[in-house]
Amino acid sequence: MSASAGKMGPSLTQEILSHLGLASKTAAWGTLGTLRTFLNFSVDKDAQRLLRAITGQGVDRSAIVDVLTNRSREQRQLISRAFQERTQQDLLKSLQAALSGNLERIVMALLQPTAQFDAQELRTALKASDSAVDVAIEILATRTPPQLQECLAVYKHDFQVEAVDDITSETNGILQDLLLALVKGGRDSYSGIIDYNLAEQDVRALQQAEGPSTEETWVPLFTQRNPEHLIRVFEQYQRSTGQELEEAVQNRFHGDAQAALLGLASVIKNTPLYFADKLHHALQETEPNYQVLIRILISRCETDLLSIRAEFKKKFGKSLYSSLQDAVKGDCQSALLALCRAEDM
Repeated sequence: MSASAGKMGPSLTQEILSHLGLASKTAAWGTLGTLRTFLNFSVDKDAQRLLRAITGQGVDRSAIVDVLTNRSREQRQLISRAFQERTQQDLLKSLQAALSGNLERIVMALLQPTAQFDAQELRTALKASDSAVDVAIEILATRTPPQLQECLAVYKHDFQVEAVDDITSETNGILQDLLLALVKGGRDSYSGIIDYNLAEQDVRALQQAEGPSTEETWVPLFTQRNPEHLIRVFEQYQRSTGQELEEAVQNRFHGDAQAALLGLASVIKNTPLYFADKLHHALQETEPNYQVLIRILISRCETDLLSIRAEFKKKFGKSLYSSLQDAVKGDCQSALLALCRAEDM
């Protein structure tokens, strides 16, 4: 879901691309991901290189990282199949046996299909109450409708239970209503037409919602309106009340409901900035939160990690690459830096 498109004036991404002479060359640029399809791809050579990396004297971790962080997810799946055909062994299991720690987690995530990776992260979060809100909002609110539907189908296949059943049993209240609404989908698509009357109507509804009607108003609005419309609602709410919508959320809601609504508002207003904030927070902990770093860098490296890097540098005055260099230690550093790709000067 792209939320930043509805902001007034050029986005940070467009501003950066204009300086690079690429703002009007979408086809040539192709993607705002850091990892692109490897042009000189040879599935047989890559499969052979990985086989040598785990069967020679000692494990060649640098070779494993070099191959897997320079191939698209589709290419990595082709390598897995070629490895299986050549050796009669599962590549993921072979690498899992050869590696350990956070590097093993990164490699496992790189080799999983996107939907399987998301389903596993969502399941883990729903069963761990301390991360349910954070991870569930991230996955359910930032994946495209086709990605989300595939994730939910894999969830049911792998865990023999519907995601909605786990959400119902593991959460409650407004958080449960928000997550169930996001799973159901049904968010309006942006028609390109600005409906000022509907925006005013939504602002009034948010202002007037009290007691039980608060949930009945806020949940459908946050989960059914398109991001471009909601950005206008947020701006108009601030003009009408002199208060940012996030302040209203903090005053009206508490606990998981507050965290979920604030996270959703952040996604809607600026998705790359939402991820930049999460990465910064993960790097500021006493011990870096590797699960968050791995999930975000892998899930966004083929979509919008360049935009996330730009937002990170703009807000925190230091590049994501340098921040990873300073905070991350051990074998996994080279893999995360490879996904991040480059320094932002």
